[in-house]
Amino acid sequence: MTPEPPRSPAGEQKRPPAVSTPPEGARIALDRGTALWSGGGAATGGAPWKVLRLGQAAKPHILALRAAGERGLAPRSAIERALARQLLDHGLAHPVPRSRPGPHEVTLVVPAYGRADDLERTLAAVKGLPVIVVDDASPDPGPVSRTAAAYGAHIMRHEVNRGPAAARNTGLRAADTPFVAFVDSDCRPEAGWLDALMPYFDDPKVAAVAPRVVPESADDRLLTRYEAVRSALDMGRRAALVRPGAKLGFVPTATLVVRKEAVSDPAFDEELRLGEDVDFVWRLADLGWHVRYQPEVRVAHTPRPDLPSWARRRHEYGTSAADLSERHPGRLAPARPSAWNLATLAFLAFGRPLPAAACAAASAALLHRALAGTSENPALSATIVAKGTAADAAALGHALRREWWPLGLLCLATTPFSRVSRATALAMLAPIALEWVTGRPAVDPLRYTALRLLEDLAYGSGVTSAARGSRTLAPLLPRVGSPFPKRRRRK
Repeated sequence: MTPEPPRSPAGEQKRPPAVSTPPEGARIALDRGTALWSGGGAATGGAPWKVLRLGQAAKPHILALRAAGERGLAPRSAIERALARQLLDHGLAHPVPRSRPGPHEVTLVVPAYGRADDLERTLAAVKGLPVIVVDDASPDPGPVSRTAAAYGAHIMRHEVNRGPAAARNTGLRAADTPFVAFVDSDCRPEAGWLDALMPYFDDPKVAAVAPRVVPESADDRLLTRYEAVRSALDMGRRAALVRPGAKLGFVPTATLVVRKEAVSDPAFDEELRLGEDVDFVWRLADLGWHVRYQPEVRVAHTPRPDLPSWARRRHEYGTSAADLSERHPGRLAPARPSAWNLATLAFLAFGRPLPAAACAAASAALLHRALAGTSENPALSATIVAKGTAADAAALGHALRREWWPLGLLCLATTPFSRVSRATALAMLAPIALEWVTGRPAVDPLRYTALRLLEDLAYGSGVTSAARGSRTLAPLLPRVGSPFPKRRRRK
């Protein structure tokens, strides 16, 4: 029996209102990752990924959504609105709101610790908006205080350094507007950012919206060029519903707009010096709130200037795993392969393609039976098995580069002598090669791969260090599950 997770030191958050339909006139579009089967009788995708069975009455409407593309449609009939709500809640579709000019009822909260030059650039970017700067016990408070005063920001100060979670909580309590935007002191939102983000809150189930945070630097060093495509704060180019277990499992609070009534007091767990943003987003999602990511809105961020500080920061991110695993049991598992896929991959690693094909075929046949009544097309189950096996191979390779890095390094070192090591190295390195081909960074493949491996090693060593310090194996253990996807049915 799974033990109950410990109560978070953060306050108890409210649940979202029970909303059966999206706002009147709101446009929605199918997510790019949503696929339709059986003439619109079933859909795959979502956050987390699932198979959704659709009733006959919904078929023409979801086909119309697919035909509309990225522009989306505004549902009109009761069936369309109910379908839209379900698709939004499952992450199979996303809202397409129109930008709306302010003024907006938003207060900005900017945690600061020294770095007054960065703070000045941030305040210049958000000039004209109400801002609370929370100085988290900077050793020399004068420059921070003078910079805040020069831009008309309200300044608050902690006499003892308490971390970014506490600084955000302090600013949140002082804000008297329905919405609060957390903006780190090294971030600079683009013009019109709130005009584009605030319309998402027309849906009363939306608790937070995050823009895309991208590095901005004037130099052309190797690390800067690498960061342009691999920043830890950049969540990518695709809009998403953010949830644990989804393709996009969290967003950073480097810049995040939140609905104040949706969060607790305290909103952030002040015992967490790192990972407090992950914990915050996961608690919102657990209660049914929507957290949305909108990459068309961009925020410039000052990256780490040199390789040692960059690697040290990645290591620090990894150290949050043990605390997060304690608060969210099972969610920090480095890989979640299915038993069938593991068997298929094991046969392939040992050079047994026929048993591997038989195992995959048996898995697809069993899955086809499990999906009876959802789709009679055998291509659906075959596609799920093929994509699932590839995804599990990539996840295992990812874990071998990070949480299981000692084993991963051993496999790389022994590739000349072992077929299994060569298969393992392929699972570790092929996703990096694919990243390079699709992203086309301004870094040659060899150095890109070296930096990618160093990044994963730095993070993974942080995980293992924290696990050892907390005397827990939870962040290091995989969770082997069923190969069959969750199936949802629309009544």
